[in-house]
Amino acid sequence: MKKILNHLFEHKTFNSQEAEEILISIATGKYNTAQIAAFMAAYCMRSITVDEVQGFQDAMLSMCLDPGLSDYDLIDLCGTGGDGKDTFNISTLASFVVAGAGYKVAKHGNYGVSSGCGSSNVMEYLGYKPVKDSGHLRKSIEKAGIAFLHAPLFHPAMKAVAPIRKDLGVKTFFNMLGPLVNPARPCYQSVGVYSLEIARIYAYLYQKSSKHYSILHALDGYDEISLTGPFKVFSNDGESLYHISDIGLSPIAPEAIKGGATVEESAGVFKKVLQLQSTSEQTNTVLCNAAMAIKTISPPKSFSHCFEEAKEALLSKKALKSFNTLLALV
Repeated sequence: MKKILNHLFEHKTFNSQEAEEILISIATGKYNTAQIAAFMAAYCMRSITVDEVQGFQDAMLSMCLDPGLSDYDLIDLCGTGGDGKDTFNISTLASFVVAGAGYKVAKHGNYGVSSGCGSSNVMEYLGYKPVKDSGHLRKSIEKAGIAFLHAPLFHPAMKAVAPIRKDLGVKTFFNMLGPLVNPARPCYQSVGVYSLEIARIYAYLYQKSSKHYSILHALDGYDEISLTGPFKVFSNDGESLYHISDIGLSPIAPEAIKGGATVEESAGVFKKVLQLQSTSEQTNTVLCNAAMAIKTISPPKSFSHCFEEAKEALLSKKALKSFNTLLALV
């Protein structure tokens, strides 16, 4: 590890094969806690390259467990986190809206590290018990339209890294890896990222794959469509800039979508959205992210058409039914 750290401290980079080998060595216990922490911290102070992300992704996917969902055309709605905005769990809620609209979702989630409440935190608080059994996950897809994949269950090799990430308490390169390493390997991906730099790295990687994708970044720093200002979308069709008026809505205040400081707070908003008791700002933010996911699956559809699909799924309580069905299967 000394050689690796000196390499980083000299502002040198790794190719994809080197990066893959390093992460596998970390996961298999070759390095101690202090060395791993130093390696992660080094990336907090320098930009990561496309080759390095590719190598880390390849390592994670090579070591993950297969959930056995390859028969389904799945979409994952997942953000990198790390934007420091303390919003409620928008992408998780949007996942149930998309499932309620009749699409198949493989939601990849984890505990919050750099944020107060990750998707796994809120799902467990609301009564979900993470599982990795393929039969159960397939049943979830069939009955609820969604399977929730709790990352630690499918990436056991990363067990040594989890407590270090928690102790550091800041975003690391593992934040950006989360959406890239869904063990179900969904063919569709709607992913929010916390910076344009990361958005472009994702776009480059996805362009080399067969994946249908939408990469979302709000220009004021959110890793989702926040409705607080303009946002960019990188997709198979290229790069687009949207103003909130372009999608028929008005900008909202950042305070309107806060709610992720604690698990209890986020869970409260979560239930209100599904039970149609939330504010219009909270509802519209969820619907916009769900609509973009639907458009990722069906690019010819207009955004307004996808928004109406999402709205119908929420207002008819099909999204709530999807959530309740998933919980009942545990």
